[in-house]
Amino acid sequence: MSPLHQAKIVDSHCHLDFPEFLEELDQVIERARQAGVNRMVTICTKPSKNRATLDIVEQYPEVYFAQGIHPHYAATEPKLSVDELLALSVHPKMIGIGESGLDYYYTKETAKSQQDSFLNHIMASQVSGLPLIVHSRNADEDMASILKREYGKKPFSCVMHCFSSGRKLAEECLEMGFYLSFSGILTFRSAIELQEIFLSTPRDKILIETDSPYLAPVPFRGKRNEPAFVSKIADFGASLLNLEKEAFAELTTTNFYRLFSTAG
Repeated sequence: MSPLHQAKIVDSHCHLDFPEFLEELDQVIERARQAGVNRMVTICTKPSKNRATLDIVEQYPEVYFAQGIHPHYAATEPKLSVDELLALSVHPKMIGIGESGLDYYYTKETAKSQQDSFLNHIMASQVSGLPLIVHSRNADEDMASILKREYGKKPFSCVMHCFSSGRKLAEECLEMGFYLSFSGILTFRSAIELQEIFLSTPRDKILIETDSPYLAPVPFRGKRNEPAFVSKIADFGASLLNLEKEAFAELTTTNFYRLFSTAG
């Protein structure tokens, strides 16, 4: 099908600066266009990758970015202060703060550094008005506690990226008006609980993403992921909700622009 006749889809979270894309980024972007993907948000996970990220967003009109420190790097990279995050946010194509958050699966021993870094990102979101992009893995209790406490001080907008946590955290985030973004994990046969959470999420709070180059959806599971494959996540999400793909694409694209209102 011609891209002119396809539903327009957004990949709300990918990592185009990663080495897996280095040799063929032009082709990756073109395949995304052919699949109907007209917006991509590439996530810069540490300050040392900022220049590479800027090179990408300045080359490709449909690519925007967010800047933060991934929790994996919270103890090894120089911390980004609130002022530093705010200074970065003046770039016209920076539309979010993050990803930041808590990951106790791989790096629980750095929990204190992760929490300190996360608080800076939350404050930058509160001050700038840009949405916070949250990474959370095996840290539901601490994540809920921090988000609720800081939201109570001053509300902020937020998306829980690549949501794969439990129902309780999903409900607590939705109560604060946050969005849940679903990745290729949603398509996995084993993801029954996640599919149930997806079905119970208000439709106006659903986003989709690839988190590429990781977590390729079925039928590409085990291969390198890329933004074009968000179309397969849209296919699956639409089928779960008994919607036509075009309706689901329009729904999630509308949600994206409601949250990321500076994305052109």
